[in-house]
Amino acid sequence: MLPHKLSGVIFDLDNTLVSSALNFDNIRDALGCEKNIDLLDFVESLPESQKIQANELLVEFEINDARKTEKLLGTDQLLALLSGLNIPCAIVTRNCREAALIKIKHNNIAIEQVFTRADHKAKPAPDALLHLAKLWNLPAENILYVGDYLYDLQAAKNANTMSCLVTHGAEVDYASMATIVVNELTQLSDTITQIFARETVGIAK
Repeated sequence: MLPHKLSGVIFDLDNTLVSSALNFDNIRDALGCEKNIDLLDFVESLPESQKIQANELLVEFEINDARKTEKLLGTDQLLALLSGLNIPCAIVTRNCREAALIKIKHNNIAIEQVFTRADHKAKPAPDALLHLAKLWNLPAENILYVGDYLYDLQAAKNANTMSCLVTHGAEVDYASMATIVVNELTQLSDTITQIFARETVGIAK
């Protein structure tokens, strides 16, 4: 269960709502980026002429991936549930905007508010999450950020939101950082349904 009232949900995109087959080792090799350095930080640190070329190559990788994505298990069910509960939703992704919009349109993801690395400092920075909290006029602690990777949990912690880690059955050493952990989005739907069912019963009493 969640420690605070659930009033808004923010999603990561890749391997949270849609599949992604981005091979980051290949991208690092193509850009000359070492494994222990964040890709976006590496590109940002390059001299201007090299930065432009690196960005173009990175975007090419992302767009090629975007054209092959598929909607993940439980996405439609969860979004329909949240819509029925009048809970606002948004997407915060490290993707470039073009790739993100291709993935959203191709998979008919019914979320209009989308923030990419072009809009705010990329995760694990909390900027986009805090922007949404202000936009929705909600306490950050009442927002749930849903993602599949360490950066998502770090962003949630930095923004003081709740977090949900989607593992797809994998064991990761940072799972303990998450407020809740689920294998797939279907489990998150079940959890939210239970929460609101209990609240309804409490009001009825």
